[in-house]
Formats: sequence, C-alpha cells, structure tokens
Amino acid sequence: MSLNIVLVHPVIPQNTGNIGRLAAATNSHLHLIEPLGFEITSARVKRAGLDYWPEIHLTSHKSWQDFLAVTNATPEQLWLLTKKANSSFYHAEFKDGDFLVFGAETVGLPEEIRDAYPAQRMRIPMDNPNVRSLNLANSVSIVLYEARRQLGITS
Repeated sequence: MSLNIVLVHPVIPQNTGNIGRLAAATNSHLHLIEPLGFEITSARVKRAGLDYWPEIHLTSHKSWQDFLAVTNATPEQLWLLTKKANSSFYHAEFKDGDFLVFGAETVGLPEEIRDAYPAQRMRIPMDNPNVRSLNLANSVSIVLYEARRQLGITS
C-alpha cells in the first residue's frame, strides 16, 4: 500500500526537506509541482531531510497539468487540503494510491485547482480562529498518518 504527497509550489525549503523525510519513512511518493521557491539541491532542503534523500521516491512536475498527465490521477484520488473547505479530513475515506495535495505555505492551493475539485476539498480543524494555519510539514504529517490508519498501515 502506498500514498502520494503532492506539494504545489512549495516555498520553504526546510518544510520540503522535513516532508521528504516523512515520505521516506512511510514509503510515500513525494510529488513537487513547479515552480518551487528554492532549488531542490539546496543545502537547506537536504539538511532538513538529513541523509534520507536517497530513500525518497521524488518526482518533480513542471505544472499541475503535467502532474495529472504523468500520474493519471483521477479526481476521486485527489484530496485537496485547504482552509477554504467546509469538510474535515476526518470525513474522507482514503484509499491505496490516493494523492494528498497541499499548497504553498504562503498562499495555499491555487484557486483554479481548488475550484476544479470542490468535492475533494478538506480542511484540518483548528479550534482557535486567531490561528491562520498550521505548519505545512505538520499538516502533511497529520493527514498522512490518518490516511495510513484508515488503510490499516499500523506497523
């Protein structure tokens, strides 16, 4: 069983490095949608991922359309994490091979992607309305491990 983590236009190299380490630890495939706010060879990215980069199944895509063409992801396999959603990710029914899609740390998912998949938008509930968002790496961890729990990946 496997899951896919998709980062659309990430801008903070340390977050991507930490998510890369998470992807390596869980045998998840990490997809990066360009443009990126850094060079993937950046020392800051690699330092955050420590020496796990050879363990990461990583694919960079030139655009969202390129990602869709290469992966053949269906709308039902895409789970868009955005604060601009009404449904909690706890209501999602994750399946093997699904794609967990996250936007840039500063602006979230592009509107055209959010609008294309309204039924696939989810949010992580937060109790304090004064907090805008969670750290991207933390958000990926929260949703990835719920998906793994649903899939029975508990070892």
